[in-house]
Amino acid sequence: MARTAGSKFAFVLLLLLQDCPRTARGENHALSYTITVIPKPRFGQPWCEVQGEVSGNKFLSYDYGSKKFQPIGPLGMKVNNTEAWKKQSEALTDLVEELRKILLDIKPEIATTSDPLPLQGRMLCQCKANGHTSGSWEFGFNGQISLLFDSENRKWTVVQPGGELLQGTLANDRYITKLLIKISNGDCSKWLEQFLKHWEKMLETTASPTTVPATAQSRATAIMPTAWIFLVPLTCSILLGLLG
Repeated sequence: MARTAGSKFAFVLLLLLQDCPRTARGENHALSYTITVIPKPRFGQPWCEVQGEVSGNKFLSYDYGSKKFQPIGPLGMKVNNTEAWKKQSEALTDLVEELRKILLDIKPEIATTSDPLPLQGRMLCQCKANGHTSGSWEFGFNGQISLLFDSENRKWTVVQPGGELLQGTLANDRYITKLLIKISNGDCSKWLEQFLKHWEKMLETTASPTTVPATAQSRATAIMPTAWIFLVPLTCSILLGLLG
């Protein structure tokens, strides 16, 4: 069936619109802490490692010798002396000690032919574009995730062998369960909010100075619609001629 002029025009217009830029979406931000506890560290190896990130930017590490959290990078230096930094350090120190106790208790059950496996825990606190904050935990041995904890719904999910052992130990410990929920559901949203304020200020101060003047931008904006007025009919005429 031959195409009508209307269908040809709609087809051409669709081709033009496919290359139009999409509307920018709201960016999701996240605060995460990765904790590794080693039950039997080798000589010179720390028994605990902690790393903190804000939207993929490292800003924190744990000095097991002094038992202090050290700032990393520009963001870490900015938030180092804030109240949020102090609160997170206290909560994470408490959590690290509790995880170490748990690992020592279950060490005989997870021992291998070599050394007992290190225990890892990772918290992820996401602030979505709609303003809602959700928190969750991942736990496992030797880099393999075996247990998930949805702290918002207080639900444990075993995903790998060994998860049953962790679930039975963590879920039955009321203090550590309460601590996990408090950090990921209550505290982290406050910490993330404070850290992001400093991060946004850093982005503003480090913005490129070669910004196009407002007058030039307004002129460019005014020219663009005029150019499209002539470009679209011209392109449509050429394509319609090719389509016959």
